[in-house]
Amino acid sequence: MIAVSIGRGRHKMMLAEHKHLAEQGAELVELRLDYVVRAINLKRLVDDRPCGVIIACRREQDGGRWERSEEERIMLLRSAIAEGVEYVDLEEDIAGQVPRFGKTKRIVSYHNFEETPDDLREIHDRCASHDADIVKVATTANSPHDNVRMLSLISESEVPTVAMCMGDMGIPSRILAGKFGAPFSYATFHKERALAPGQLSFQEMKDIYHYDQIDLDTQVYGVIADPIGHSLSPIIHNAAFRSLNMDKVYVPFRVPREHLEDFLHYSRQLSVQGLSVTIPHKETVIPYLEHTDTAVDHIGAANTITIDGFEKSGFNTDHRAALESIEKGIRRGEDLDLFTGRTALVMGAGGVARAVVYALQSRGVHVVIASRTLTRAQELAKAFRARAVPWNERQTVDCDLLVNCTPIGMHPHVDESPVEADALNRAMIVFDMVYNPEQTLLIKEARDKECSVVTGVDMFIRQAAHQFKLFTDEEAPVEVMRETLTNEIGAVKK
Repeated sequence: MIAVSIGRGRHKMMLAEHKHLAEQGAELVELRLDYVVRAINLKRLVDDRPCGVIIACRREQDGGRWERSEEERIMLLRSAIAEGVEYVDLEEDIAGQVPRFGKTKRIVSYHNFEETPDDLREIHDRCASHDADIVKVATTANSPHDNVRMLSLISESEVPTVAMCMGDMGIPSRILAGKFGAPFSYATFHKERALAPGQLSFQEMKDIYHYDQIDLDTQVYGVIADPIGHSLSPIIHNAAFRSLNMDKVYVPFRVPREHLEDFLHYSRQLSVQGLSVTIPHKETVIPYLEHTDTAVDHIGAANTITIDGFEKSGFNTDHRAALESIEKGIRRGEDLDLFTGRTALVMGAGGVARAVVYALQSRGVHVVIASRTLTRAQELAKAFRARAVPWNERQTVDCDLLVNCTPIGMHPHVDESPVEADALNRAMIVFDMVYNPEQTLLIKEARDKECSVVTGVDMFIRQAAHQFKLFTDEEAPVEVMRETLTNEIGAVKK
């Protein structure tokens, strides 16, 4: 079950959102009384309620907005119990001042906006000792391992426990709470109005992660990155799982560089069976893998990991996806063997650029590399016996294929392009790895010049489809993935 938090300044707005959520299938909402700016009419909020409610009234120290007296706050919470609401949320320091009455269940809660303390078990036991029906523990994740500790707390507790880590690093604890036995997890009414750091919206929890269908047997996959917020991989992989009725969920894991080894070690405790790998881990993850495929060995970067017990195997699906995408972009009727002897300018020197260089050279293409950091371009060129040029000389390269492996042009910087329009000509194939938006400025200008173009959407879907096959041993529902992605980014379908 998902408890949806509503925090609005006016009773009318809170009631409207409550009704709307119930119509969308919500079974439980949390009414945050501390957000109401005028005198609170509790009966108006809870009489004729369309679904169950949790009444909460947070002080500033607990992440709330209550500015009136503590006596008035405690009286509101007592009144909620007298009204017979389903749940009332009481911080551990006041739980003893609010006696049990009627059928209202007591959530005794603890909040920490700085860290996830070492003494989680002691905190939990203190809360439970206050006649708690449910213990709620909400702390801030400062490492991915905090999610493991919090989810373990849920599974090991005799008293029903809702425990979560706040912040974007703590998102996995919200999505996986039900798998570990939490009676519910929290979401917000709208993704742009989170009432706590890292809180997902009801729509995201329900329609992307299918939270209510996650249980002990659900297999976990995900993407590791830092930052993580921009990743659309969870949207397309979860849509693919759902379309094939697979009991799997794909979760975003924010993993800073310094926590990578620790995360991979503890990922088994989260039942993780496969991972997509992106910036900044494609190259640095390799030493922690027990097995790697030939492509990873040659490229020096992995974008996919499968996990079987203690064995982690690394793969690279970028190079195959790049070749397939480029081949699609060649004009109809043109012989693919004409790739041999052509020249490609690859802009960028990260993990995906390494895969592209490897793929192109396997087809006999001469590769020139330009990066905004010349030393990185030179290192990549040396590794593949290619040629490097300074960034400010990239437009002087006479090339048949131009590939952008940089984030230039990515949302929200949609008015930027890695090259001037004058550098493009009709004979070129232009391949932009950026997929949000699909119609980048580079792609638009390439179309104006009548170039053959390959968009980042095609590349992104192809590499994800190969990952899906590695994860599940089944063919990916490519059109479902493509439609889901284009709907999300508002791209023009081709």
